[in-house]
Amino acid sequence: MANHSILILAGDGIGPEVMAEVRKVIDWFGARRGIGFDVSEDLVGGAAYDAHGTPLTDATMEKAQAVDAVLLGAVGGPKYDKLDFSVKPERGLLRLRKEMDLFANLRPAQCFDALADFSSLKREVVAGLDIVIVRELTSGIYFGEPRGIITEGNERVGINTQRYTESEIARVAKSAFELARKRSNKVCSMEKANVMESGILWREVVQEVHDRDYPDVELSHMYADAGAMQLCRWPKQFDVIVTDNLFGDLLSDAAAMLTGSLGMLPSASLGAPMANGRPKALYEPVHGSAPDIAGQGKANPIACILSFAMALRYSFDLGDEAGRLEAAVEKVLADGLRTADLLGEEGVTPVSTSEMGDAILGALDAGL
Repeated sequence: MANHSILILAGDGIGPEVMAEVRKVIDWFGARRGIGFDVSEDLVGGAAYDAHGTPLTDATMEKAQAVDAVLLGAVGGPKYDKLDFSVKPERGLLRLRKEMDLFANLRPAQCFDALADFSSLKREVVAGLDIVIVRELTSGIYFGEPRGIITEGNERVGINTQRYTESEIARVAKSAFELARKRSNKVCSMEKANVMESGILWREVVQEVHDRDYPDVELSHMYADAGAMQLCRWPKQFDVIVTDNLFGDLLSDAAAMLTGSLGMLPSASLGAPMANGRPKALYEPVHGSAPDIAGQGKANPIACILSFAMALRYSFDLGDEAGRLEAAVEKVLADGLRTADLLGEEGVTPVSTSEMGDAILGALDAGL
């Protein structure tokens, strides 16, 4: 059987460091589990701009369209702040999402028991937390037209347009309902139907999709601002949250901090099925490029490693192997290993990026 194909785009800042630990894990699955991957690498973001004058070349875009899954590290940094907007590192990531049509962004927020005290909320509020936010990723206010900065009279006006079609809402709703069926069978849809016409349409279409195709899934609706409050009050009331691009951006970052560290959180961006039946997919850690610690061995590789676990589950139908990797991460944390971002207990010496990766490989070996 042909190997699974993966394109690695390590990117900028700590991206290459955390991705190096993912490569170790990929190699482990090949050597110890007989699961082969054809891995290629290329540039994105600032690294691509430095080499080619663009944050993503057409050739790299073609590679991303052809593989089973793309693994991305991080893009950006202060070095590129003064570039024209059209060639900023983040434009490379946005182009990948748009041209691969990765319309469903899955952002898990899981709080490992060993890290419950790292959250800013009380342990009893976050211990055992396991929710997923499904964010629509390729439409809404980030892509709507008209947009720009114009002059009216004697002042400038910034314009962005919130725009959704029924089909765009329906397909991300279906992704959320399908995911819920594999979890606790519960979806909460969040919008602002009280003040936005796009929110009214969002609520109506999500309800229609539910009633027609997913009546077995429990569905509730909530205004996005109330949802933000409830995430801080009692997040364990939720299982799958589905929401639009802007609210999903805000709510998923809020949910991320419930777990104590952005260095712990993975994500998956999924699109329509390819010829082989698997979705086009890009996996990346939620954390940014963290240029202040780049090259120092301080970065936490767990979010990037857990992003690969999501690839195992959603792109390669290897749910048992994904669970094996997630259990290895949980074991290492339970044993007390911490990177610098997870320090809290007195007398604990942080491990380096590579040491954390090696410890996870050790836990994988021990679990065989």
